[in-house]
Amino acid sequence: MARRIRKTILGKKLGMSQMFDDSGNWVPVTLIEAGPCTVLQVKNNDNDGYEAVQIGFDPTHKDPGKPMGGHFDKVGVQAQRYVQEIPPIEGQDVEPGQAIDLSIFEGVEMVDVQGTSKGKGFAGTVKRWNHSIGPKSHGSKSKRQIGSTGMMQDPGRVIKGKKMPGQMGSAKVKVRNLKVIEANPEKNLLVVRGAVPGANGTYLTVEESL
Repeated sequence: MARRIRKTILGKKLGMSQMFDDSGNWVPVTLIEAGPCTVLQVKNNDNDGYEAVQIGFDPTHKDPGKPMGGHFDKVGVQAQRYVQEIPPIEGQDVEPGQAIDLSIFEGVEMVDVQGTSKGKGFAGTVKRWNHSIGPKSHGSKSKRQIGSTGMMQDPGRVIKGKKMPGQMGSAKVKVRNLKVIEANPEKNLLVVRGAVPGANGTYLTVEESL
């Protein structure tokens, strides 16, 4: 069975708001600046071993360094802050330097949004994994400690995947099946129902839902 190619665009989280839906219900929404994106490279099976389109988003005057600077100069475009590869655009031949905007999402009703979640620093298991706390009285010294992490002689080690204290957040997260409330190519504005990962200003990858 042929793999369905999903429409994809890069964007930036602007923030959350509220609005009325078609049924008159007051719903939470997220505003996303989606595109325009610039095609930087078209990869194919002959040269690269796979097919993809490399696109960039959010032009900047900041020096990207020699390797990426040469990459942008080759295409003749301004340096981009966010660069990603997306699947080939179905039924459309794209060339380096070409712009992709939100108009490709015409008729799309549901999207998946991927971004980096808010970083919350080092956290214990109570906050990070919702573990229960220990007794608070009678001289207890293990109110929020992790407790035992391994077994005795057999197997005598800590099992892989054990939920431990560590870095919480700042991880790649994808939220699926968000309803598209509005897609405005003229303003590069995509409005989806619900929340998406990350703080305001987080770069996002928006895909058509399967």
